[in-house]
Amino acid sequence: MKLLVRNLDRSTTEQELGKLFQEFGAVQYCTITMDSSTGLSKGFGFVEMPKVGDAKAAMKNLNNKTVDGHKIRVKKAEPKDR
Repeated sequence: MKLLVRNLDRSTTEQELGKLFQEFGAVQYCTITMDSSTGLSKGFGFVEMPKVGDAKAAMKNLNNKTVDGHKIRVKKAEPKDR
């Protein structure tokens, strides 16, 4: 299940994000979206967890949790309309 993580601190790394979610199960991949012109984080990213139950547990426990001084928001990522 792919999760959208919003309101991340601009200094949060992909490694830190992955470690946060690994507490709830295996993480297939995680990525933080970067601004192409500045190279800085846009403050959101995606985490893919292969087991739906693990992803739901992570979503429930990490949504509205304060990480690096920011209250993050975690929800299921919706497919991008093309």
